Order: sequence, then structure tokens, then C-alpha cells
Amino acid sequence: MKIKGVSLVVGLLLIATAAFAAHHVNGTWQLTVTLGDGQGGEATFKLEESAGGELSGSYSGALGDADVSGTVSGKNVEFGFDSQAGKVTYKGTVSGDMMEGSCSYGELGEGTFKGSKQ
Repeated sequence: MKIKGVSLVVGLLLIATAAFAAHHVNGTWQLTVTLGDGQGGEATFKLEESAGGELSGSYSGALGDADVSGTVSGKNVEFGFDSQAGKVTYKGTVSGDMMEGSCSYGELGEGTFKGSKQ
């Protein structure tokens, strides 16, 4: 009987962990962007992940404010928005409360980003 009880507890913990991990991107992220020419700045994203891995939210930064859309698959994340500089895209990975990867700011160039959940 003890083994069944332990198995049940372990199973419930695994389900709870999977449910938490499914929405690990939800929240406000402060990301530091560095473009290839040495320019960059701070970007704030408020992201919400749906059960199907779709992302929605908002961007606030040097390019103003914009609606954001994207996807999450495991630790991989991809999102972006339209701006006066063209299409802005972010592709990276999430590990706990940290996110990093590469970005494209349309005509402003390519670069990298790194930051954390607030």
C-alpha cells in the first residue's frame, strides 16, 4: 500500500510540475538588447502563454509600445511585433527566470538579448 501511495504522490507532483512549466513565460520580462553596431537598450515585455503554446502580450521600449505575438515550445520561445523600423523578432530560450537569444530589429539590424522575469 505504501508504494501505491508514494506513486500517487509522485504522479501528482509530476502533473503539477508540468502544469507550472506549461506557463513558465507568463509575466513581465526586462530584456537588454545589444545590436551589432553596439547600439541597444532596454525592452519590457508583458507576456501571456496560452495552453496551446501561443504567446500574446505587449512591448514597451525605444520603439514605443506594440502588441506582441509568438510561440513557446518547451524552453524555446519566439515572439515579435511590427514597428516603424520593420518587423522585430526575438528567438531564444528560457531557463527559470532568465531568457536569452538573438533578435532582429528590421532595418536597425541584428543582435542579441538577455534578461530576466521581474
